[in-house]
Amino acid sequence: MRVLVGGGSGFVGRSLTRLLRSRGHQVTIISRRPGQGRITWEDVSSKGLPPCEAAINVAGENILKPLRRWTEQYKQEVISSRVDITRSLTLAISRSRTPLRSLVLLTGVGYYPPSRTQQYSEDSPGGDADFLSRLVRDWEAAAQIPLADGKPKTQLVKVRSGVVLGRDGGALPAMLWPFRLCLGGPVGSGEQPFPWIHIEDLCRLLCQTIEQEGGSDAILNAVSPSSITDTNASFTQALSQALGRPAFLPVPALAIQALLGQDRSPMLLEGQRVAPQRTLQTGFTFLYPDLNSALAELLR
Repeated sequence: MRVLVGGGSGFVGRSLTRLLRSRGHQVTIISRRPGQGRITWEDVSSKGLPPCEAAINVAGENILKPLRRWTEQYKQEVISSRVDITRSLTLAISRSRTPLRSLVLLTGVGYYPPSRTQQYSEDSPGGDADFLSRLVRDWEAAAQIPLADGKPKTQLVKVRSGVVLGRDGGALPAMLWPFRLCLGGPVGSGEQPFPWIHIEDLCRLLCQTIEQEGGSDAILNAVSPSSITDTNASFTQALSQALGRPAFLPVPALAIQALLGQDRSPMLLEGQRVAPQRTLQTGFTFLYPDLNSALAELLR
């Protein structure tokens, strides 16, 4: 299958591209910079899509850059890299002479309201709890492809991911150095839910969504099965044991709030208990269903 990967040069995109090619798919990356096997987002807007059967969009500016102040300009960069880019892709799909079989959009479980007690499935409401929740709502709305007379409908799958754990990027590398210096500990109270997924499982799920025949529009939660009960404290303990390092220095909530600001700090200080209910119903099997198996693989 010929597959477009939006954001293919990023953390998730690199792993996804490798997996797609290993499974025999032809991949074209959409990124900001041109190059071999790539097109730019400007190309998509001005020239349309190259021949392809599916598109997977994993693009998005990293929100949790601690060295970037949460200015209005940075906030707009975060929104544009998700909402505007997704809208340009769906517009190009709607204009394409040959409709795509499927479009997969990777968003986040931040769609659901933060709660330490409520458990969420793919059918749970959300989209208006805080900045991140509204961002995911608008992001997913931008993926709705306008219907065109006489054209087959493109399947739309929205994959809401938890924290992606991987060696080469994402949250884990930044978490490791305090533990290796024996300075690790929970963030805030540590009681906040910690929805997560191993990057290999995430990429396998994204591949499955375009490879399944006769799919329909769907929402899938990309979180490990143990995420229902995992908290920041249990993750901290599992990481401490895997590294053989202590974890007794908590990071104060006030420090996180001062560093990240009102819009971003809830991403670390609050959380959602999320179940991959519909994901499991598709027949997907997690290679890393719990923290011990995931960290054993990532830290080997």
